[in-house]
Order: sequence, then structure tokens, then C-alpha cells
Amino acid sequence: MGWRNVVITQHAKVAYSMNRLIIQTDHDKYTVPVGDLQLLMLETTQAVITTAAICALSEEHVKIIFTDHQGNPVSETTDYYPTRRTADLVRKQASWPESRIENLWTKNIGSKIQNQIQVADFNNADSQSLVDELDKLELNDVTNREAVVANKYFTLLFGSEFYRRDFSPINAALNYGYAVLLSLVNRAIVTNGYLTCIGIHHVNNENEFNLGSDLMEPFRPIIDQWVSQQHFSEFTPDIKIGLVSLLSVELVFNGRKQILSNAIKEHVTNCLHFLSGEVDQIQIEVEIPNEVSSNAINGHV
Repeated sequence: MGWRNVVITQHAKVAYSMNRLIIQTDHDKYTVPVGDLQLLMLETTQAVITTAAICALSEEHVKIIFTDHQGNPVSETTDYYPTRRTADLVRKQASWPESRIENLWTKNIGSKIQNQIQVADFNNADSQSLVDELDKLELNDVTNREAVVANKYFTLLFGSEFYRRDFSPINAALNYGYAVLLSLVNRAIVTNGYLTCIGIHHVNNENEFNLGSDLMEPFRPIIDQWVSQQHFSEFTPDIKIGLVSLLSVELVFNGRKQILSNAIKEHVTNCLHFLSGEVDQIQIEVEIPNEVSSNAINGHV
């Protein structure tokens, strides 16, 4: 799997030749080895991409995200599954033991709340109310501590006037970051040979990414932390580029320093192995960086 994230923000043609992606803009020409890529985002409706490029990227399981006229994600590529995919694997996913589902969901939500506490502390906010709610977390989060914490958490980060479901620039940035995060989680699920639509907590029949929505939860606070440190009144291209660049931010996951995109791959694989009974224990420990990266994206044209 690759490591580079490329965002197309201007009029361009994306083609393929000799194992390389060729990006031709009005003024420059760029080449990127397909094997180096993990994500390509077409953040403009003024770009075209050839079928040869789409085919080559799909074969390497590179996620391609398309955006609308406002630059918001509207669709993404979902590859056919790896050759190791079998009917037995699908049956196994459809019959994951309820006890493992409940344990994993509890672990995911516990990790998410712990990470939200880290972000609140990073913002010098009083996180004691979040700690108190974490102590009340029960198996399968039957009392919905996740929602209770979310209401308190976003107020700590963005103020009492903030409403998570309005159309503010902050919400636009959060949703955009979550969408990019979800794409990487979905990619890891598919690469492991599982269906993205069969979740462990999200069960919406109209959501083809239920499982991705479940497994991404511990990493959402990384998006929150970055957005909370930005000062903007409009959701500009620079904000979008910064959010995509978070996939390369360094953190500590399960005791090892690595970039976010690699941590996501490891996390998804660990979760799937646990659900399928290949391992009996699972660890989900994320140490949020104590500074916000301002690095430019590693492939912005």
C-alpha cells in the first residue's frame, strides 16, 4: 500500500503511463508512481481522469474521492474485493458473535472518549465532566455515554453557541475531515476482504459504509483537535488541504509511533481479526499529538 495523498485543486488532466500517474495542469506536469499513492482527491469539477488511470489506481487499491462544485466529497471509488475473498468469509462476517461485537463497540467508544479527553485537555478545557462520563461506560454503551460526552465535548471545544448540525464553516470542516477518514477506513476493510455495509453498531440499510462508520470512531478526535486550532470564517481550499494532510500526521498507536493512515490500517485489521475469532484480545490506544501539524499536503497541485 502507498503512503502519498494527492489533491487536485485546479484544471487538470489525470492520465496513466508506465506505472505512473501523469497530472497535466495548464502550466505544469507532475508524475507520481502509482504504488506510492494511497489517496487521490479530485477537489474540482474542472479536472478529468482517464479510465486507464482509474483502472491502475483501483488495482493498487488507491481510494479516489470526487467532490462537487463546492469542493465537498460526493462519491468515491469502491474496488471489487481481493481474490482471497470467499463466501465463507462473508458468512463469517454476517454471524460475528454478539459478545465480540459488544466488546469491540465498548472498546471503540472507550477509546474515542479517552481521545476526546486528550483533545479537551490540549485545548486547556476542563475535561472532568468527560472523565466522569467515561467512568459510567457500560458494555455495548447501553446508556449511550457516547452521545452524552459528544454534547459536552463540542461545547468545550467550540463554545456554548456551537450546534453540531448547523451549516457553519466549523461543521463543514469537521464533516469533510470525517469523510476523508472514513474513506481510509473503508479502504482497509475492503483490502482485508470484508463488506463495508455490515456494521457492528451502525445498521442503517441506506448506509453502505456502516462498518467503516463503526471502526473510525477512535480517530475522529484527531480531526476535532486540528479544526479547533484553526481560525477561519470560511471553509476554504487551504482548510481542506490541511485536513487531508492529517493522514500523514504522526501519533502513537498501541505503543508505537506511526502515521495516522498506517494506524488506521492496523486498527481495522486488528478489529476484523477480533470479530472473526482469530485473536481473543484487542488493544485500541491512541496518543493524540501534543501539537497541531501545519505541514503542507505531500501532493497538492
